[in-house]
Amino acid sequence: MSAARELSTAADRFDPMADPVAQARAITPLLRAAGPEIEALGQLTPAVVEALHASGLYRTLLPRQLNGYGAGLGIFAEVMATLAAADASTAWCLGQAVGCSLAAGYVDPPIAREIWGDDPRGVLAWGFQIEGRAKVVPGGYRVTGKWGFGSGGHHATWMGAHCNVELPDGSLLKDADGKLIERTMLLRQDQLNWSSNWDVVGLRGTGSDTYTLTDVFVPDAYSVRRDVDEERRIDEPFFRFTTTSAYSCGFSGVAMGIARSMLDELRSLAQTKKPSHTARTLRDNPVMHHLVAENEAKLRSARAFVMESIRDGEDCIRRTGELDMENKVLMRLATTTAIARAKEVAEFAYHEAGAAAIFASSPFERKIRDIHAVAQQVQARTGHIEVCGQYFLGFNPTARFI
Repeated sequence: MSAARELSTAADRFDPMADPVAQARAITPLLRAAGPEIEALGQLTPAVVEALHASGLYRTLLPRQLNGYGAGLGIFAEVMATLAAADASTAWCLGQAVGCSLAAGYVDPPIAREIWGDDPRGVLAWGFQIEGRAKVVPGGYRVTGKWGFGSGGHHATWMGAHCNVELPDGSLLKDADGKLIERTMLLRQDQLNWSSNWDVVGLRGTGSDTYTLTDVFVPDAYSVRRDVDEERRIDEPFFRFTTTSAYSCGFSGVAMGIARSMLDELRSLAQTKKPSHTARTLRDNPVMHHLVAENEAKLRSARAFVMESIRDGEDCIRRTGELDMENKVLMRLATTTAIARAKEVAEFAYHEAGAAAIFASSPFERKIRDIHAVAQQVQARTGHIEVCGQYFLGFNPTARFI
């Protein structure tokens, strides 16, 4: 039996009682070896996709009734950090799909089973709405639009399309506060048209291309409005967290994983590297002693804050049945600042590695590009910090990403 077939068979019988973090560690040698090919292809290799299925990692946050691990956000963040230390593009694609899987809690059970439960290789992904409109018609919607940043979408069986809803009279559906209501249409991969336009500096292997739809019918049951209490179908405490909670924890984990690997690479390099015109190694430099310790503390403190905010959020949900505003703010603050601190640590490691870091063959060059791409994404937006500060000073934050 071929290696690919063995992995495919394993994907059909992965053990939902296994430890997802251990599963992630087990495939890191494959990810490190595949990194250059992932970068060159602009998307994950078939072997890497098969390994993610075989390990069940696409199902990290899916509940057990849908054949998932049912893991919490803390484990998810650890999985992301573990994978990102080996290959950031792989972690990013997985994180996107795992975050999208929270939609399982907001569709009718037969649809959830069709997408995830009955298909051991079922994966949902989606991108950012550039243009998206769903016209209400009998039985569902006619959907037209364009969506970008479809990370990992080429490896998904289903894709989501976020849309504004156009009523029969031509007006757009709004909520009681006058804000546009967005629904996500769920479509099979073969209903999309892809455009290859992912030509970027970092995270080059995520295949975050653009896809379009033109007047495609989507039945009402295959649309979802996420993070709305009245549409929640799975009444488990975990689904009191929002999709934003999953993305922020997962992508901060990616940043911390990249930074951890770069700091470790610097420590290894310091054992033997003698900077030009010096007689001692980096390891013997007292300034380096201070800086390494300082950055170690910075990265570990960032991780601790993220994990603390997750635990406090879980405790809040257990006690009150919901995630209150303070815990939403703290999760946002922890994850956004974790990305910023990880970027600082990565830049420190890159700089102190000297000229050796600039070569494409070095362990630093692709990682520094990747973390700068991570830090440009919406979860790292500097404006989030302002919104958190508003809350601490008595204002009521209304930002979408809290």
